[in-house]
Amino acid sequence: MVTIADIRSAADTIRGSVIDTPCVLSRTLSEMTGAEVYIKFENLQFTASFKDRGALVKLASLSPKQRARGVVAASAGNHAQGVAYHARRLTIPAVIVMPRFTPNIKIDRTQAFGAEVQLEGDSFDDAKAYAVKLGKKRGLAFISAYDDEKIIAGQGTIGLEMLAAQPGLEALIVPIGGGGLISGIAVAAKNVNPDIDIVGVEVKRFPAMYYAIEGGEPVFGASTIAEGIAVKEPGKLTSEIIREHVSDIVLVEEGDIEQAIVMLLDIEKTVAEGAGAAALAALLKNRRRFSGKKTGIVLSGGNIDPLMLASIIERGMVRSGRLARLTVELRDLPGALALATACLGRLNANIEEVHHQRAFSSVSVQSVEVMFVVQTRGPEHIAQIIKALKAEGFGARLGND
Repeated sequence: MVTIADIRSAADTIRGSVIDTPCVLSRTLSEMTGAEVYIKFENLQFTASFKDRGALVKLASLSPKQRARGVVAASAGNHAQGVAYHARRLTIPAVIVMPRFTPNIKIDRTQAFGAEVQLEGDSFDDAKAYAVKLGKKRGLAFISAYDDEKIIAGQGTIGLEMLAAQPGLEALIVPIGGGGLISGIAVAAKNVNPDIDIVGVEVKRFPAMYYAIEGGEPVFGASTIAEGIAVKEPGKLTSEIIREHVSDIVLVEEGDIEQAIVMLLDIEKTVAEGAGAAALAALLKNRRRFSGKKTGIVLSGGNIDPLMLASIIERGMVRSGRLARLTVELRDLPGALALATACLGRLNANIEEVHHQRAFSSVSVQSVEVMFVVQTRGPEHIAQIIKALKAEGFGARLGND
């Protein structure tokens, strides 16, 4: 099993090569949740993920013969970049196997670090099975993404750093994929404070570790926004550590993670990928559990496709009422549309889109429906806009009512 001595040794190995990232208070999130919230910004690592830590510790432990032959790893993106980057630094040839639907930004960055990238399978588990076979065929050392003592020890350095920066932490919330991150953090944190409450987070579509611990047969989804923790087969070593040290595992929905990504961008001005925002999603969903507690959350990574981020932001604006679709019924007469847009203008509703509908509508033939997509200040502003439109004689409703 991994010990605190292993983690302290790993800290010595990575010192000067991996950033001791900030672990700081978020005043706004603390006010919103009722907890005293501290964020560990692992998205500030050079490869934008905590995976730098374990990858470097494992690579540094290889024999000269293993380094000369090279390594192979399977990853949805962050482990790939960590291995590729530090393998290049240590002049070790690296092959990375990634699922076919890995975001392009992660593929491009892995290749930019000089690794040979192969796309195989529809999931992480498919890519892992292929990488193991490839390693045996070509004599490459397989670098596990999570189920390895060196990897776990490397990730555990986050726990040492968090409790050194904030000694009074009472709870930690950590994302779980294969379990390497939370296993290392748990060993480190429990050594410093045996009473600390450690809670893991999985996405509901990939609850592998939850069912491995609680029992039962998991049902998996086809995909998730949190592809970094979309693992169907949790680690054996990590499962043992989690059983011993982790208090609970909670599940979050896709919408919870989308909300957390938008809030981190809006409040903390920082970019998180789906897996990286999972800890905040869990905190927001379980506020009572952490209320009044000094709680640390691990923002584990920030590698997100810009197009996906744009879509999430837009969907988040809809959820918060800052982007609304209004359906307005007008008389089919010249100038009617101008009157409606003038009303919107007086209320400072900025129009993004206008769709003028005659044929595909159930209103009378003398009328038309116009759909406006408008930028607003929130739900109260939307209510004011609808009230004003109705006062002008227009039929008006939210587009999805």
